[in-house]
Amino acid sequence: MVSVFAAEVADVALGQHARFEFLNEEDEKLCNQIERYWAGTVGGFISCTDVPWSAVFVSWCVKQAGATSDDFKFAAAHSVFVHDAINNPRAYEGLEITAHAPQIGDIIQNNRGGTKHGFQFAKANSHYNSHSAIVVEVGEDSAGPYALTIGGNESDAIRRTRVALHADGTIRQKSQNPFICVLRCLN
Repeated sequence: MVSVFAAEVADVALGQHARFEFLNEEDEKLCNQIERYWAGTVGGFISCTDVPWSAVFVSWCVKQAGATSDDFKFAAAHSVFVHDAINNPRAYEGLEITAHAPQIGDIIQNNRGGTKHGFQFAKANSHYNSHSAIVVEVGEDSAGPYALTIGGNESDAIRRTRVALHADGTIRQKSQNPFICVLRCLN
């Protein structure tokens, strides 16, 4: 069963996707919203195009759903809130991808930058380049079980991504930008 908080995190992400799905970060309307993501979570806005904004998108969605800084480490880098969720579980608990089948409201983290990066859960205790997105749907289609995520700064926009799952619901690892961690929503 999905908690009220987890459902709200997903609803916030879905609302942002519905509102901005056809816009690029260079579009004034989305750029203004990106500035709100920064201001509403960590501050320090510089530009819509020069600084990655995916972590502040996730942080903003979690905050809009009702989390406080006592519940979640709002950050401009995914590795910061993932490290916190692993070592100090509150609204989220960081787990290996084989330990938890993602549910609505969870956050899935993966490597970015191609296969040159190979950060794994065991090393998720420092700053490193990564990406994460919010699970908004879990289901099964003709290709098998999946989790649908929404993330910011995916190809310079707010996008949906299909994550393949095993029959037991855990994340199916991929070779390009492999998954690192799943943050299980505890609230």
